[in-house]
Amino acid sequence: MVKQRPNHPAQRTCAVVLAGGRGSRLCPLTGRRSKPAVPFAGQLKIIDFALSNCVNSGIRRIGVLTQYKAQSLIRHIERGWSFLASSLGECVDVEPAQQQPGEGWCSGTANAMHQNFDLIREADFTHVLVPGGDHVCKMDGGLMLAEPIARDSQLSVACIEVPIEQASTRGVMAVDERGHIVAFEEKPAWPTPVPGDPHHALASMGLCIFNTAVLPEQPEIDAADPLSIHDFGRDLIPRRVRQRKVTDGPSGGRDPDKLCVCAHRFQDSCANRVDGRPCWRDVGTVDAFWEANIDLTHVVPELNLYDDDWPILSLQRQLPPAKFVIDEASRRSIAIDTLVSGGCIVSGAVVRRSIHFSKLRVGEGSMVEDSVVLPNVIVGRDMRLSRAIIGKPCMLPDGFRAGLDPAADHERGLHVTPLGSTLVSAEMPGQAARVG
Repeated sequence: MVKQRPNHPAQRTCAVVLAGGRGSRLCPLTGRRSKPAVPFAGQLKIIDFALSNCVNSGIRRIGVLTQYKAQSLIRHIERGWSFLASSLGECVDVEPAQQQPGEGWCSGTANAMHQNFDLIREADFTHVLVPGGDHVCKMDGGLMLAEPIARDSQLSVACIEVPIEQASTRGVMAVDERGHIVAFEEKPAWPTPVPGDPHHALASMGLCIFNTAVLPEQPEIDAADPLSIHDFGRDLIPRRVRQRKVTDGPSGGRDPDKLCVCAHRFQDSCANRVDGRPCWRDVGTVDAFWEANIDLTHVVPELNLYDDDWPILSLQRQLPPAKFVIDEASRRSIAIDTLVSGGCIVSGAVVRRSIHFSKLRVGEGSMVEDSVVLPNVIVGRDMRLSRAIIGKPCMLPDGFRAGLDPAADHERGLHVTPLGSTLVSAEMPGQAARVG
């Protein structure tokens, strides 16, 4: 990262994307890749949302902290995100786990920040945006940055209102009338509701902004705590909230020596709304991954990928256009409410409400409905897929069935989710020859 002293706040801010997630709840999609590297929406990776949000917000000094099964993620970033102008200090640096300091690998998100803080210190930034690399949303980090600058806060945590029954799976915060966080608890059994609304709670989005004046000491303190698991949500943020001391001066200003921990409402910086609702998706499970992809096939999806003002950037492979062949009454190629990526060939098949990633082949007489088919998959003839996810690079034989009968799929050794989606992976019997 190039050391500069520009004037705009976004130019004095760097982003450190936490992209080391194992994605264990997404298995077997994460069998050979980390969660941020999982394909999404036909031609993207999940990491592209975090990176695009940074670039679109004017934050163009970005470090990506990797750890688990990072090779495909590193390859994607190196090939797809090299367009930034390094001569202007713009870059996306991939930082693999280095056992630095000490001899241990990164043991949590806070520890990952601790081990890589020299990258921030050497560039003399005033603020650090810390997004997760595994969430799907469109968020203006510049608007989020303006809030802690105006409030003189040293830590700001993005939050979103969620139904109270879903809050136990997330970090939940309580705030006062000024928007200051007064309590923060990770995955509480009894979540604190939003004041005046017993049906919703304020949940952390796993995204925060630190003032660099306070950032160095916090990971160091956390690293020295033998009881800590070195996680932002479980350890670092709750500890900082407990240390919170806010003092109002005579003119309403903040004492810079005191700590103000603020909650940033996601709806104030959301760059994507449908019917007034902000769109944020945690695709941490196979069912959530299926739902987020299938939503894109709706006439008005929650996530707008066609917004020229906030594009989601990625590696764009040089592929021929999608092709539909055979126009006969009994075997006509039809695609309805479906996203079809480049390099696909559909031969006399019917596709409805599905996502087809690149270089997919669908044989004659097949029907694919409500399914997500990842890249480099060959679908044979006379097949039926319904509410299925097909991992890459599967080759499905003629007459194959999946998703029509979840109980039967389970007996055949396929992965069936709690909500009844069937996932076919490259590790299933008969697929070993195509695993690469």
